[in-house]
Amino acid sequence: MLDVTRLRVLLTVAQKGSLTEAAKVLHYSQPSISHHLARLEAETGAKLIQRAGRGIRLTEAGRLLAERAADIIGRLDAASEELAAHVGLRSGRVRLTAFPSALGTFVPGAARLLAAEHPGLRLELTETEPPEALRLLRAGRADVAVIFRYDDTAPEDGGIHMVHLLDDPSYLVSRAPAGELADNADASWIAGCDRCRSHLLDMCEKAGFAPRITFTSDDIVAVQALVAGGLGLTLLPGLALSAHRHPEVEVTEVPGSVRQVYAAVYGEPPHPPATEALLAALLAALSESLRTAPPMGSVPAAEDVVGVGKSR
Repeated sequence: MLDVTRLRVLLTVAQKGSLTEAAKVLHYSQPSISHHLARLEAETGAKLIQRAGRGIRLTEAGRLLAERAADIIGRLDAASEELAAHVGLRSGRVRLTAFPSALGTFVPGAARLLAAEHPGLRLELTETEPPEALRLLRAGRADVAVIFRYDDTAPEDGGIHMVHLLDDPSYLVSRAPAGELADNADASWIAGCDRCRSHLLDMCEKAGFAPRITFTSDDIVAVQALVAGGLGLTLLPGLALSAHRHPEVEVTEVPGSVRQVYAAVYGEPPHPPATEALLAALLAALSESLRTAPPMGSVPAAEDVVGVGKSR
């Protein structure tokens, strides 16, 4: 059986690229680092590191084992945190990763509610797009990942439990009233992240044309400034427009263009208490947003929200 301490040493060496730096991080001597690596090589029967000039680098076997070590150690660290915070949620941390427009709308409300309900629980926030968020979740480096997708029929990732938060409609954003998508086949278009770009292409194809994309940016402020400057049209979800709305753009909801927003958690319920508390705070923050009726329908009217809190 592989020794966890030695796996942690290998992972730190892979991250730092140096025995000396790894020794500093782990508070070991450099000979101790070398000893752990030698023992790990003996356990695995594989050469894991090799000299490269004055430094070292991982072999192919070393890189493979370091990747697996990241998952293993991430889960062990997460389990340790969960056990520490299990009784009464008086201490510990819970880690949330979310895409930008979620962080700019309902996530701060959830953070406020969580802090009020569990003042000893520390919330750590990271901004990521959905693919990276799910990778962090699988590696045990996040407890909850707020993600979106445009295809509600897509299969779930193995081991990932999904809680539906809301359906987020898309809007055609233009400098002046632009009608429907099909009326703008000859316009210039501005695309966003890979998933949003794919959705734009799909919606335009359904409208009977291929968009001429002249600008690409993930920044919703920059995208709307380009639109306001008359440099093209774009599609943006309601959450993005609620996070930032340029005063000189027009918006029109696009029928049939909705993305589903979920809170993803690794493993089936019951989840650790800190994770459950964070999920409850996210749902409560959304309910509060519905009651205050934000502009642009960043979240649908209460009667239109399909399956809020529904596990997938």
